[in-house]
Amino acid sequence: MKRLIILGAGTAGTMMANHLQHELDSNEWEIQIIDERVEHHYQPGYLFLPFDIYQPEDIIKSIAEFIPKGVQLLTAGIQQIDAPNNQVVLKSGEALHYDLLIIATGAKIAPEEVEGMKGAEWHKSVFDFYTFEGALALRNKLREWEGGRLLVHITEMPIKCPVAPLEFTFLADSFFKHKKMRDKVEITYVTPLSGAFTKPKATEALEHLLHEKGISIESDFAIAEVNNEEKKIIDYGGREIPFDLLVTVPTNKGDELMARSGLGDDLNYVPTNKATLQSLQYTNIFVLGDASNIPASKAGSVAHFEAEILTENILRFIKGEPLKEEFDGHANCFIETGNGKALLIDFNYTHEPVEGSFPFPGVGPLRLLKESRINHMGKLAFRWIYWNMLLKGTHIPFVSATMQEAGKKFD
Repeated sequence: MKRLIILGAGTAGTMMANHLQHELDSNEWEIQIIDERVEHHYQPGYLFLPFDIYQPEDIIKSIAEFIPKGVQLLTAGIQQIDAPNNQVVLKSGEALHYDLLIIATGAKIAPEEVEGMKGAEWHKSVFDFYTFEGALALRNKLREWEGGRLLVHITEMPIKCPVAPLEFTFLADSFFKHKKMRDKVEITYVTPLSGAFTKPKATEALEHLLHEKGISIESDFAIAEVNNEEKKIIDYGGREIPFDLLVTVPTNKGDELMARSGLGDDLNYVPTNKATLQSLQYTNIFVLGDASNIPASKAGSVAHFEAEILTENILRFIKGEPLKEEFDGHANCFIETGNGKALLIDFNYTHEPVEGSFPFPGVGPLRLLKESRINHMGKLAFRWIYWNMLLKGTHIPFVSATMQEAGKKFD
């Protein structure tokens, strides 16, 4: 009996377990998935928790609920991947042999990377919303905050869901308007990038929205320190921006397991072939989701598209066939813009977000790079799709794993 082990039972790992359980012969292959957690979190829901749009019960379910019959779930901590010997060593000391390994251990915030970020004001006037604990603490703060200078800040790229900080900014504008206190809040978006986003056309559209909503932008800000006593952030050039409430996206890093195993880069991401999703170091290791270093967006849609392509490549690898170099970095993201509207962007390694229609060329019904209420409804509907289709490995009709050029207005 051969063994395939999946490390991580988050979005990417759970999808792979469901895909492969249908594809691999149970008489030949044993599938195990390992995670030390027992709860599965719908991470896009963290964005809505601070504004009381979602409640904790909307975004937390049991991991075991989504692991298919025939796949063994091990609730255990992992000490090391001993790749030369094809073993996963658990924190208990037990060593598990594998024939194939899939790494889906995700990414985590590392506020300790910036001096003072996780200081005396952490979760008092300095918050993250990329963790459940941070989003919940921020919700409690916003319920009673009376206004002042709000900074929404990104430390450095790459980060999970690169549009989420912008979405938070737009939702904050809408939230304070609804509370009839927008005039008491000065919102500034602070980014290390030269503009609001990484792609020119999307940056133009998003910066227009920032200006329209009276939100300032501070670009090219490379943070060096959070000064907790004087409540200001300082960049390496000495530029200072004061705050009353700082909502920051700390440095994102891969799991420390990769450092312990000698498999990660400086940020603990695993060097991965961006087209096949195979490890660059070991042929029987594959990587997907936020754990890899590929130059694609670290978003749930990317993990979804990767899972469909990786499933075929796993089967080809088992048969000794050449892998398909098919993953094109496809990402598809709704961007909440507040007041019941959202944008939709669709892009990949080589094509930036542009205007057009999705998923049907010329028909839509969704419009790309344009604010609309139907896009907002699509964003909210995605939670049902996530729990009931995506995690279970059900193919979503009309949405291709590779980006379609038809229906888009390229120059």
